[in-house]
Amino acid sequence: MSALENSPQTPSADLAVTESVRELFLEDLRELPHEKRAEALARRFLLSYAGHTRAAYGRDLTDWFGWCAALEIDPLAANRAMVDGYARHLETRRSPATIARRLSAIAGFYRYGVAEDVLSASPAEHIKRPKTSNDSQTLGMDRGEARAFLAAARDHSSRAAALVTLLLHDGLRISEALGADVTDLSHSRGHRILTITRKGGARRDVVLNPATSQALDAYLDARADGPVFITATGNRWHRSEAFRLIRKLGASAGIEHGDKLSPHSLRHTFVTLAREAGVPLEDVQDAAGHADPRTTRRYDRGRHNLDRHPAYALGAFLAD
Repeated sequence: MSALENSPQTPSADLAVTESVRELFLEDLRELPHEKRAEALARRFLLSYAGHTRAAYGRDLTDWFGWCAALEIDPLAANRAMVDGYARHLETRRSPATIARRLSAIAGFYRYGVAEDVLSASPAEHIKRPKTSNDSQTLGMDRGEARAFLAAARDHSSRAAALVTLLLHDGLRISEALGADVTDLSHSRGHRILTITRKGGARRDVVLNPATSQALDAYLDARADGPVFITATGNRWHRSEAFRLIRKLGASAGIEHGDKLSPHSLRHTFVTLAREAGVPLEDVQDAAGHADPRTTRRYDRGRHNLDRHPAYALGAFLAD
């Protein structure tokens, strides 16, 4: 089932119609051999997604199919009790957020099977998913820690300084930063901008403030093409290497939870510090690329600030 994470999303113009391609795109799933039907259905289901969501759902279905195999049950013959049992199994091994996502992938897979007339009903239709916290579990940094982290990045290397400054000042996902090319840098109406690819493939412009622009220019050193962030051999910098760098910088900066930081921690910090700086929620939401303001609010620790409670404003308004 690991092949689910790497199956082609669209055929090229000269793609040969091999047996695997026929199973993926052309065959009536109900006509496939029974032992191939579940995996073929899963591969088609995953075509609805892209990027990290698709990869995560692929891993989720791989794990579910492995559970079914251990019980010697065809995934397409699974019942509600099996899905419930799988959920209980996960409770001792995974966080509520991971379990919720995994059950969401399974439910989506079976809904797709019903829509394709491969199944008459979904065993996950009414499955109960764990409640997840409204607060992000990602560890961020306060203002002083963010400054120390930036200083540690500048002391480390120009590449580290450029990446950290970009992530902290613009709140990018690590995939958005590492996926950018030098040719994505430009100017628009007096602003220095970087055009990035958001989740789902949408292209968006982000503004680079003077500090970020200077850090990138110092790192690029007039380089005019290729990925923005590269390895010593000129290849695109991999996210696992960036992850290790963030942990290393956290330790260098003397941050108490530095060994638990991740690239997403810098995105978390962007949201929390932007809100503390007084940036309106909708502007932070747009900058972070969140489709739903509730997602942005999960990172906004200032929403619990009693000084901002509406009772004070309303009291002053009524007394005026």
